[in-house]
Amino acid sequence: MASTTQSISTTAPVVPYKKKTNWGRIALYVFLITFTLVYMLPFFSSIVTSVRTQDDISLHGFWSVPKEITLQNYPDAWVQGRVSRYLLNSFIITIPALIGTVFLSSLSAYALARYRFKGNRLIYFMYVAGTMLPFQILLLPVFLLTNKLGLYNTYWAVIIIHTAFQLGFVTFVLRNFMKTLPGEIMEAARIDGASEFGIYWRIVMPLTVPGIAAVSTLEFTWIFNDYIWALILVQSDNLKPVTSGLASLQGQFTTNWPLIVAGALLAAVPTLVVFFLLQRYFIGGLTLGSGK
Repeated sequence: MASTTQSISTTAPVVPYKKKTNWGRIALYVFLITFTLVYMLPFFSSIVTSVRTQDDISLHGFWSVPKEITLQNYPDAWVQGRVSRYLLNSFIITIPALIGTVFLSSLSAYALARYRFKGNRLIYFMYVAGTMLPFQILLLPVFLLTNKLGLYNTYWAVIIIHTAFQLGFVTFVLRNFMKTLPGEIMEAARIDGASEFGIYWRIVMPLTVPGIAAVSTLEFTWIFNDYIWALILVQSDNLKPVTSGLASLQGQFTTNWPLIVAGALLAAVPTLVVFFLLQRYFIGGLTLGSGK
């Protein structure tokens, strides 16, 4: 017993484990934080500019420390800058274009995904090729077409063009999503006497909600933030969406930058709200689409 006690007492003390510093991970975090701050710099500068006065910017420059802070630019942009009207025009254009794009694309995606017919793959490749076509080369033909049809300077000109140009991408995404749906459910519905449109509307569309939410979030952002088509197809100030409407506030000799920046920040609110509301479906839809 004594020898056992002596052997225990003479045992070397346990040295505590010293965790090795992972300098590579620390460097990665520093790089990512720095990159994020640099990436967010325009946003931070926009917030600062929106609460300054034009006189302060003219005297001291954009990158100077603000000498005066005011929130009056936001109500001025809403009323005097007509952001309230421009935002309404953006919704009038975006919502019908989004609904039309998703509805027509889901129909074509359902046909391409669930039916086998001659020319199926050719039509699918045409949709894909259409997404790669630079829309800038079509500005003049589209302008002449809308003018010939009597649609120039109307909401419908922008709505129809957005619907037509977004069909390819949305069909591409929804077709790949619908192709992974189990066909046994649809066959069972056909045996029970369901029509093809009933299968599409009552079975396929509910199962495709994550994919529809993902592309709807993207399409809402793209259509709402579009500038070039509104600039080409809309001339009246009462019909302009918020992008081209804010651009028209720039004067020839002087520009009230705090007013314009405040209006731009107000215009960004709807897209942020839509993204945060559909964030769960957006991420889930993109993940399912990539995995499948």
